Amino acid sequence: MTSPLAAVSTSSRISAWARIAETLAQTIATGGYQPGQRLPSEHALAVEFSVNRHTIRRSLDHLSRQGLVKVLRGSGTYVEDFAVDLMIKKQPSQQNSLAIAGLKGRLVVLSSGTLRANAEHARLLRIPLRSAVVRLTVLGEAQGRPLHVGDRLFPLPRFAQIEKIVTETGSISAGFRHCGVGQYSRLESRVAAQMPEREIADYLRQPQSRPVLRVESINIDEQGSPIEFATTWFAGDRVKLTISHID
Repeated sequence: MTSPLAAVSTSSRISAWARIAETLAQTIATGGYQPGQRLPSEHALAVEFSVNRHTIRRSLDHLSRQGLVKVLRGSGTYVEDFAVDLMIKKQPSQQNSLAIAGLKGRLVVLSSGTLRANAEHARLLRIPLRSAVVRLTVLGEAQGRPLHVGDRLFPLPRFAQIEKIVTETGSISAGFRHCGVGQYSRLESRVAAQMPEREIADYLRQPQSRPVLRVESINIDEQGSPIEFATTWFAGDRVKLTISHID
């Protein structure tokens, strides 16, 4: 069976290395090669693309300079892992953090439902005990790798449509706008390290023995009313949380 990597054209020998580098970079970006995974040997790639090893070596050198792979002498070439610098600040925006890092991200709704607010939820969202809230369990990804998973609670009936909009757009901000919240800000964030439960580790595709960062946060609207309480677990080896004290 022909490998998808072999689809690259080698009709132009001058740019063959660049075409191969672009194909490999795209394969990495779409998850064909996972961070930390060893790439095929230079010989195997040369056969795959029907070029000589010098051309492959030039392609890999280019990817190395871009920070996509690392070459270990005597061992091989490996996909670089990455750590995304996410800002915890008054005006939250994960997409902006990813864009600055040159990464493409998305938010996926894993499940949704309605529940009754317990004492903690009621206190943080400033709603009566056992009031109805929407719960969204969402997964945040970048470059095809999970960065975080979390439960997000929104008061009803104000946010009755938020699940539909977030599912369609992959954006909490879009959901807020649809529900009449143009501007919102972070009231507080609480950060702690902990060992993940099995379900969290599975979502993050990591061993249960590796710590995660648990962040509890509250967002408020322009009038200061709480609109969201979120508990999010971040893969500790893939994110760096920067707390900004500037609006």
